[in-house]
Amino acid sequence: MIFTRRHFLKLATAFGLSTNAGPLLAKPGSTSSGPARKPVVISTWDFGLQANKLAFNLLQQGQRAVDAVQQGVMLTEADPTERSVGYGGRPDRDGKVTLDACIMDEFANIGAVAVLQHIKHPVAVARAVMEHTPHVMLVGQGALDFALEQGFVRENLLTPESEQEWRQWLKDANYRPVVNIENHDTIGMLALDSHGNLAGACTTSGMAFKMHGRVGDSPIIGAGLYVDNEVGAATATGHGEEVIRVTGSFLVVELMRQGFSPQQACEQAVQRIYHKLKLRQGNIADTQIGFIALNKQGEHGSYCLQPGFNFALQHAGSAQLHAASALLAS
Repeated sequence: MIFTRRHFLKLATAFGLSTNAGPLLAKPGSTSSGPARKPVVISTWDFGLQANKLAFNLLQQGQRAVDAVQQGVMLTEADPTERSVGYGGRPDRDGKVTLDACIMDEFANIGAVAVLQHIKHPVAVARAVMEHTPHVMLVGQGALDFALEQGFVRENLLTPESEQEWRQWLKDANYRPVVNIENHDTIGMLALDSHGNLAGACTTSGMAFKMHGRVGDSPIIGAGLYVDNEVGAATATGHGEEVIRVTGSFLVVELMRQGFSPQQACEQAVQRIYHKLKLRQGNIADTQIGFIALNKQGEHGSYCLQPGFNFALQHAGSAQLHAASALLAS
């Protein structure tokens, strides 16, 4: 069949793309054909600096990317001062700290947990799901039962600081997550190891004061995280419901497969979400989305909807925090 402009317009309409010569149809960029820069690790937000440091040390020792990303995000999970990840995370509106996480390796092995209570390291439980069950996701009580069977220790994850915030919130119970504060703090980490293999992990306590049982994008493979070892990897942060609508991380990776650079792919995904928000007349002002991506050449990309998202990047000779460009920057 001859691919005519009419066919192109139909496809563009179906996928919500602009038919103008605007940024939604930016031409794929050339990917470097030179030797890959490796190892590399990239993660979301400023706490990624310390998490990256741990992960990068493991990568320099020749360890697999999947081991590095797991250990890296576990550092953040264990920090009670990081109030939207792991121990010390803000509770749901019932006062319960529920955690979500997933992990994906270079062979497309995947594991995830959601609405997990009482276990400090949900990403480690997700790894156990990946390696010791025939399933890819366990949730709620089933996830907790499995974790305890695997030897994980039951703990109280609600710190006095988080409990005090929750009790203060109960006074008016106004649920309106604030951009770059209560609707982020997921740590997503991607790594390219010295063997040239990719992996990723994503972990969060989710939105503060959410409904009990709410699950965002973070533990959902294809939404909060996706790895294709032939192409690249991506992870997301921000308003999970919006990422899920477009299977955001898979979208970023698939765009890279089509020839877009990591930066262009992140930009395309954010613009797709923005387009869908406008169609639904969603509350754009209260929505934040951020993506980071890493390809097989060690090239990275990042983009967000609102200003304020940052990411940490580490490779040989450099460990820095960067501000991501934003679609709605003034």
